[in-house]
Amino acid sequence: MKYDFETKVDRKNQGSMKWNAMYKIKPDVSDGVVPMSVADMEFVHPKRLIDGLKDYLDDMILGYTEATDDYKESVKRWMKKRHDFDIEKEWIVNTQGVVPAFFNAIRTFTNPGDGVIVMSPVYYPFYNAIKLQGRKIIDCPLIEKDGYYTMDYDLFDQLSSKEENKILLFCSPHNPVGRVWKKEELEKLASIIKKNNIMLLSDEIHFDLIMPGNEHTVFQTVDEDLSNNMITFTAPSKSFNLAGMGMSNIIIKDEKIREEFKTALFETSSTPFTAMGYKSCQICYDELEDWLDEVIEVIENNQKLVKEFFEKNYPDIKVRPLEGTYLLWVDFRALGLSPKELEEFMIQKAELFLDEGYIFGKNGEGFERFNLALPTSILKDALLRLDKALKTL
Repeated sequence: MKYDFETKVDRKNQGSMKWNAMYKIKPDVSDGVVPMSVADMEFVHPKRLIDGLKDYLDDMILGYTEATDDYKESVKRWMKKRHDFDIEKEWIVNTQGVVPAFFNAIRTFTNPGDGVIVMSPVYYPFYNAIKLQGRKIIDCPLIEKDGYYTMDYDLFDQLSSKEENKILLFCSPHNPVGRVWKKEELEKLASIIKKNNIMLLSDEIHFDLIMPGNEHTVFQTVDEDLSNNMITFTAPSKSFNLAGMGMSNIIIKDEKIREEFKTALFETSSTPFTAMGYKSCQICYDELEDWLDEVIEVIENNQKLVKEFFEKNYPDIKVRPLEGTYLLWVDFRALGLSPKELEEFMIQKAELFLDEGYIFGKNGEGFERFNLALPTSILKDALLRLDKALKTL
């Protein structure tokens, strides 16, 4: 490979949230253990990104900064080239992150007491964005059959037809189950959304991380009418490990929705001013697509390694197919442990620091989410510890 995906970096004193959480949970954690929880990467950044930021700093004054036309052109080109997604520059609204953006959208386009539909198990900040703002979580659980997840269209039709339910907060690709929704699935969902006249918020932050053999369809491209009653949430943060740069590109086609969304950002002083955030995104979109392609190869190889480990040694523990994201959903229900017992086992016996399935909803109990965006040698060490721990059960 052209880029380095094997160097190990000790992030103990870098302020990494997931590393700090690991040491808080288990201060005496063994040397060399790397957390596999929060969705950021353990890969070193490509030299071109670091050099580009250094060059930028030679002349840049780091004051209040907003998106330039060049920046917006870079985003526009990326969307077209990577996703065949035609956008206009004025559709781009920058925020400090995707999570603050869907908090803002729910606050803006619903009232306290309104229902927001989610499809669990799902990314846990979805729940916070709803309940912490006085809205109601309306769950339309995914259907799991033989380890594969699909949408419950009949239940969604029932729920979305109720006047009090105003929004579908959708995850595409789906975190944590790893589904990349097929175009025909999105078309069927779109027809119900339009029929019942609810708003769509489509979180597509993982849309660049699609495993070979799968194809992501940006929901906004599926239906022209629906595209005028929705918001698409994107960012370079997962694709290029830029979460610390605080930059997202929220795509809003309808002018009225866009202006209401922007006004609400202004009212909470949430407009991003991060010069380095804009520049890092632009460098990655313009110059580092080949790095992303290699990342996907590493993730694909890592998921195969985990799948083969369980199939060979513990066939009752099931690995769900990873179509997109770098987050692998693994079913440990065969162990017969309660969610808390499973968590304790992983931490104390295996020294694995994962995202527990129960945080994604009740139907995530008994599952663990593995972050595969790390050097393969680290993953192998983790599987050795897990193998040793499982043999004690």
